[in-house]
Amino acid sequence: MSRKDRDLIDRKIKEEKRFFDTDLLETVESVFDKATISTVLHLMRTKCIKSLKGVISSGKEARVYWGIDYEGRDVAVKIYYTLTSEFKKSMWKYLAGDPRYDEYKGMNWKKLIYMWASKEYRNLVRMHRSGVRVPKPLCIKNNVLVMEFIGENGVRAPLLKEAYEEELLSIEDLENIYRDIMDQIKVMIREAKLVHADLSEYNIMIHMNKPYIIDVSQALPINHPNAQEFLRADITNITRFFEKTGIQVIDPEEFIKELLSSD
Repeated sequence: MSRKDRDLIDRKIKEEKRFFDTDLLETVESVFDKATISTVLHLMRTKCIKSLKGVISSGKEARVYWGIDYEGRDVAVKIYYTLTSEFKKSMWKYLAGDPRYDEYKGMNWKKLIYMWASKEYRNLVRMHRSGVRVPKPLCIKNNVLVMEFIGENGVRAPLLKEAYEEELLSIEDLENIYRDIMDQIKVMIREAKLVHADLSEYNIMIHMNKPYIIDVSQALPINHPNAQEFLRADITNITRFFEKTGIQVIDPEEFIKELLSSD
């Protein structure tokens, strides 16, 4: 980035600080580079988001912020880190063999992150259109993804693990949620033609007693060379969790056999 570009971004940030909570702006500037700040400002100017509030969650690859759109609705703003390569190695197993992303080879780190964010957006679009219960994707620019907010009044819905540990779910709730998740997996495979590839109690949110599948950046096509291996891991994770809650579960191998034979 040239000095002229950096000066322009600095000026834009100063001009548009009113869109950010003061403390939040300082936090964002300390974690993300100026190109990311410029991207957020672009999404504001194009009326995808009106303002950015506090952090909803943080992970090894991104932070999710609470935002407000121009109709006053809550949105989730997922910003992928561009200043760290902590999860770089783990990305390769999800990109290698996926014909949609052959161009990743030789990319610099920032472009790779932009593509990874775009991959999540495209997977969300594909799943949402196919009837999988995921946050509705709204817009994407570089490493910033804006989507439907799952929760209320800026408070995100609990993860499945949290809802269970906090005893927010009855046995009947757990049974219904388990069946619902298994149905969602069927829709994901049969209609969206995608495997989540990292499904567990940590990336399913519970809102109004219904499961929402999140974090789909690593999802890959069912014709991927490692698709069955990832699918088996997904089913095993879900079975293990619900078996622990004491409800009756389907044999994972039988479920996979049925799922694949009817595909």
